[in-house]
Amino acid sequence: MNVSITKIKIGNLGVGYAIRLVAEALGMDDDDIKVKSLAETIHRKTEGNPFFMLTFLRSLYDEKLLQYNFGVMTWTWDEDAVNSKIVTENVASVLVNKMNRLQEETQRMLMVASCLGATFRLSAVITVMKNISQVEIRDSMRSVSGTASSMRSSSVSLLSLDLSNACIDQDGSDSSYASSIEEFEGEGLCEVDNEECRFMHDQIQSAAFELISPEQRDSFRGRIGSILLQTLPPEELEASLFEVVGLLNCASSNATDEERVELARMNLKAGIKASENAAFDTAKVYFKTGREALGSRGWEGDYRTMLDLCSHGANACFVTGDFDSMNALIDEVLSKDIDTKEKYRVSDIKVKSFYSAGKFNESIDAALDFNRQLGLPTPQKKPASKFTIIREFIRVKRLLKNKTAEDIANLPELEDERYEMGQRMNEHLAISIYHVEPTMFPLIIFQRVTTSLNHGLSSSSPPGFAGLGMLLCGPFGKPHEGREMARAAELILEKPGMNSRATHTVFITQFFCYHWTSPLQDTIEPLLEWYQRGLEIGDTNRACMCLIARIYCLFFVGRALDSIQKELEASIPVLTLLKHDDVKLNTIALLTTVKKLRGIDAKAGDKILDSMLASAASNGDFSLSATVNLMKLEVFVFYQEWKEAIDLVRKAGDVRQFLTGFFHSVRYTFLEALTYLKAAQSSSGWKKRLMKKCAHKTTHLIRGWAKNGNVNVVHHLYILDAELAVLNGKKNKAKKNFSAAIITSSRNGLLHDRALAHELASAYFKAQGDDYWGKYHIERSRACYQEWGCGEKVKKLDAIM
Repeated sequence: MNVSITKIKIGNLGVGYAIRLVAEALGMDDDDIKVKSLAETIHRKTEGNPFFMLTFLRSLYDEKLLQYNFGVMTWTWDEDAVNSKIVTENVASVLVNKMNRLQEETQRMLMVASCLGATFRLSAVITVMKNISQVEIRDSMRSVSGTASSMRSSSVSLLSLDLSNACIDQDGSDSSYASSIEEFEGEGLCEVDNEECRFMHDQIQSAAFELISPEQRDSFRGRIGSILLQTLPPEELEASLFEVVGLLNCASSNATDEERVELARMNLKAGIKASENAAFDTAKVYFKTGREALGSRGWEGDYRTMLDLCSHGANACFVTGDFDSMNALIDEVLSKDIDTKEKYRVSDIKVKSFYSAGKFNESIDAALDFNRQLGLPTPQKKPASKFTIIREFIRVKRLLKNKTAEDIANLPELEDERYEMGQRMNEHLAISIYHVEPTMFPLIIFQRVTTSLNHGLSSSSPPGFAGLGMLLCGPFGKPHEGREMARAAELILEKPGMNSRATHTVFITQFFCYHWTSPLQDTIEPLLEWYQRGLEIGDTNRACMCLIARIYCLFFVGRALDSIQKELEASIPVLTLLKHDDVKLNTIALLTTVKKLRGIDAKAGDKILDSMLASAASNGDFSLSATVNLMKLEVFVFYQEWKEAIDLVRKAGDVRQFLTGFFHSVRYTFLEALTYLKAAQSSSGWKKRLMKKCAHKTTHLIRGWAKNGNVNVVHHLYILDAELAVLNGKKNKAKKNFSAAIITSSRNGLLHDRALAHELASAYFKAQGDDYWGKYHIERSRACYQEWGCGEKVKKLDAIM
């Protein structure tokens, strides 16, 4: 993610470089003094543009003002004649003369090519030349003097053409085209590579386009587009679709009603292709042009095309962050008296846009309402009891009947369109409900899995089974069964047509499932890969989730804080541009925490986190509240601010229910247990017993995770057992566990927790009166904090050492 970008600005040549260019072009670079006057004159005329300079130089040779003298074996020129030519002529007139010497067929081919783009296919040019009359070309072209004048006034001065001697009748044979291709390649106007061709300079294309009369340009390009549409083979038309549609759009104002319908369909096709290539800004233009082609009566004229243009257009607007246009298109479709299923695509976008903007309740309401309109079973929006959750879990377990991942992946495909749409809506529901009504989350997951088992697999099935894996790994405490469901989700993705939710599925399996049985470090690369792939396929919301999940993982495994800060700061503009406010808030929470640990804007950071907590509470976003509380607790623990830590833990309550499956929940449980132990150590009587009881309860959770194979909590457990031994006065056990915690943290590269273990060990040894080991551990702790980049902590340690 830390990519250094170097910008190179390339301008025109200075006089010194211009002299060297002319000298090298004439083979006189060993004595560039001789060309100094010539080069300076050309430089003044061209302002140092290398292409223009070489064009002038070539024109001098063509007009025999620059000649090679074999007698003296060097180039010679008449200074006065050259100066006279350069003073009286500019690039436009030079190229006019140059083009006048080309074959007429070559001139016409270049004119047509200019309408096809900076790069074009030779077969397309030849196809147009064979199907357009010379009268059409002649009527579309402006006079030479007009062209040169226009080019001079606009400084677009690279091609020109004399039509005064144009020959209308020509053979139009393949040999003549081959001759023209050879000529414009030989003259350095275009570069030909088999079928592909490109203008050697962007200004050449612009100048060639200037040959067309301004009044005829749109109709001429439209005519070329029409010829290509009617004559190109399907595979070539597909390859040139964007160019052809662009040409057709130029003449849309003169199209008949029938032609407008065809034009709208072509723009729809081009927009879909652009979307498939993740060019959503371009796709948005095609969809808009298609709607404009159909006009105000588009729904009556071609209802299906208009529906598709609006639906695909709304999605392109969503991906590009153009929410105003998106909402207008969604409202337009929803206002029509059409079947509910035909409103699915815009309803889907509407639900996504709500949760992307952090409007989770609105997203839930919209999704539930659509499912009700489909006539599908829809839960009520209210907290679910433990009894209901357990009952539905038992039903799902019965349906699974010990199915393996392979058995699940081999289920038949879903054929009922209603259920497929409902599955997609439930996928969105799960995301929003996770934030504001977490007790409903298991019910939605169970419903998605049940639909897949009873009615067949769809593209929404992989994240559904991944969600079941997440529940099994987390709250149900069955990580190996959960991993099997995650594996089933990934096997379904391998089936044809099932990978459209791949980014979402991988986000769940990597960030919610696999860390329960595998090192957290193993999730970092897959999350980065699927961030990039998610952007490529247009799944920007899930891609950004993968991005921020990865950075949280980097934080939890103790990567350098300065590098994490850079990644977070680079991510925020992207999230702002894409308007993914929900992901952005989690990013700000982590960035603020990192900066506090580094000693940057600490007071401002406190205000930001407190403001986020207040905002999350008012919006009912329990997931964000839990994340912010975790971040605050991280700072309190690393700063050894145990009073503030215990106040937060007691006030926050059971944060784990709002962090289902997250590694966040694992990390919070460790910090919570450590906070209770430190509170117990500093308390007495009933309060000490209460704190110790709470510590035992949370430590018991971590011990169970370790027993089930969670390698990420082993060092946590050593730290907690050490502090518990301190509390119980078991000196040898405390020393043994502190040592094990340090060794395990070091072995796994967990720099931050190694620093914490050293610091806690130092406090223990100092309390025992062992200054030697107390000093040793605090010095090692300081070194680890320094390497981690926790500058504020280093200052605090320096103050007490």
